[in-house]
Amino acid sequence: MKKHLLALALAAIAVGAQADTLAKVKGSGSITMGVRDSSGALSYTLGDGKYAGFHVELCQRIIANVEKAVGRKLETKYQSVTSQNRIPLTQNGTVDIECGSTTNNATRQKDVAFAVTTYVEEVRIAVKANSGITSIAQLNGKNVATTTGTTSVQTLRRNERAQGINFNEIYGKDHADSFLLLESGRADAFVMDGSILAGNIANAKNPADFKIVGEVLSVEPIAIMLRKDDPAFKKVADDTLMDLMKSGEMAKIYDKWFLQPIPPKNVKVGLALSDSTKGAWAAPNDKPMEDYAKK
Repeated sequence: MKKHLLALALAAIAVGAQADTLAKVKGSGSITMGVRDSSGALSYTLGDGKYAGFHVELCQRIIANVEKAVGRKLETKYQSVTSQNRIPLTQNGTVDIECGSTTNNATRQKDVAFAVTTYVEEVRIAVKANSGITSIAQLNGKNVATTTGTTSVQTLRRNERAQGINFNEIYGKDHADSFLLLESGRADAFVMDGSILAGNIANAKNPADFKIVGEVLSVEPIAIMLRKDDPAFKKVADDTLMDLMKSGEMAKIYDKWFLQPIPPKNVKVGLALSDSTKGAWAAPNDKPMEDYAKK
């Protein structure tokens, strides 16, 4: 019995230590950023282990303030994550800060924490420009792609029920894979966050061959993900982001990634700042998407 209690106590200590990210990174001299290979202008690979994007830059700003908080220079390591493994890798300490395209929802808040919302996403439909498809109702009987492990899977099923239609869902392992299903003709549509659709279209061989159509299927707050129950680290992240919002620097960073040509192909994503995102910056919060649905 004593051994069992000791094991429980040691486990509790380990969890507590793991949640103290500032102490963890100070001790190791490094911090690991979770990044995505194809999450549009939010987070994407440049190849050779290099990553860029709106959320990647915001995390770099946070890390600069983490260095001040712990009093030492930190090596930033990049860990590519997927929709399926990003939450467990954040929980188990492999990733210290996840800088991708993660929706903040009530279910996920049971497992992880989120910094204040930095981008409010609209889930839309991407199709071939010559498809004639203009709404979700026209997807009845069609092959519809989305990415495994994303909230868009639930969004698709919810809209199927609401519209009384039936389509064949096919899943890409990541966003690039899902877009390839559309590009190759294996899918008639790709349902995903508008920024991810726009980013993949901008980097396609022939961007004019695709367009984003139809109604907004879901409105979702996208945020940088952190470990749960780590108030000191969350405060550094939130304070950094709120300072950027208040100073107007956040708008300049947004403009750089969404309205100006970005590497590696120097193409523009071309997504203007939405009123919903402006609202999130004007009144910073970490509310889940369920709160947006109540409006």
